[in-house]
Amino acid sequence: MTSHRTLVTSLVEEAVIAPSMHNAQPWRFVHRAGDEVVALYGDPSREMPREDPDHRAPHLGCGAALFNLRVAAAHRGWEAVPRLLPTPGDRWHFADVHLDRAAVEDEGLAVLWPVLRRRHTSRFPFTEERIPVEILDGLSAAAVLEGCRLGVPGAWHGDTVMGLVRASEMFESADASVRAEIARWIRTGAADEGAATEGIPSYALGPRQYDVTSPVRDFDAARRVGDRSSARFEKRPQIALLGTAEDTPADWLRAGQAMERVLLRATLDGLATSLMSQLLEWPELRSDARDPLSATGFLHMVLRLGYGPGGRATPRRPVSEVLSFV
Repeated sequence: MTSHRTLVTSLVEEAVIAPSMHNAQPWRFVHRAGDEVVALYGDPSREMPREDPDHRAPHLGCGAALFNLRVAAAHRGWEAVPRLLPTPGDRWHFADVHLDRAAVEDEGLAVLWPVLRRRHTSRFPFTEERIPVEILDGLSAAAVLEGCRLGVPGAWHGDTVMGLVRASEMFESADASVRAEIARWIRTGAADEGAATEGIPSYALGPRQYDVTSPVRDFDAARRVGDRSSARFEKRPQIALLGTAEDTPADWLRAGQAMERVLLRATLDGLATSLMSQLLEWPELRSDARDPLSATGFLHMVLRLGYGPGGRATPRRPVSEVLSFV
């Protein structure tokens, strides 16, 4: 029993390295004594009703954590098999994960374990060096393994998406309630950052945009953050769009797993990454961001990829806060 408890604790420690919107960490894990199942729940206390009224973001974040748990299990010689939305009457019960000794190592998962702790969101400028097609094809294949599609937009579509990013920034700056919701998750000052176990510390915000072309969210619109230098970002950001054919909670959980698989694969390939969800938080912009010629019906995340400085690790809640043994 003790060894199994130790295993589950170690798996959750690595699961929660996953990204989540504003680093809110919207997950809760429960392991019941005597069975081989780890239950994953969303945490409604971390929802963002103004930016995410449909609760898509907790599903994406928990899906990413679920994928990390699968990677951590494969590294240890276990197989973690998720069953999504196992309790129809409980919309916050996102998954039950059955643990079993793996007969054969899942190399596709285990190979990603070394970069679990190296993957960080980078809000810094990337170089203009273009990503080889072979690497982009590999990232698209990674998304397919999780039942999702990752598309690299052409020039006109990419310009459209970046235009929508700028539109979302104007929407955000004009909405005081959205700015207040974002400000809740920004940590400023040494004392605030030192005690933080959640949210985005000022060191992870990156430099201010030098002009209006930055692909990185400018959190100063929500809360003034001092001592940030200005910088020019890449002129033509390299982005990829992650989506699914349908738009159900199960699709959101699959998209979260695909997102993390792509991010880890990109990190393994030497890329820096960041996530751009701001345009998808406005329904009128989200529908305009998809390529009408694509089979992808609904977009869940815009990924920014490139070569440049990696981000730093952001704080995480202790496992004792997010894992319960009953």
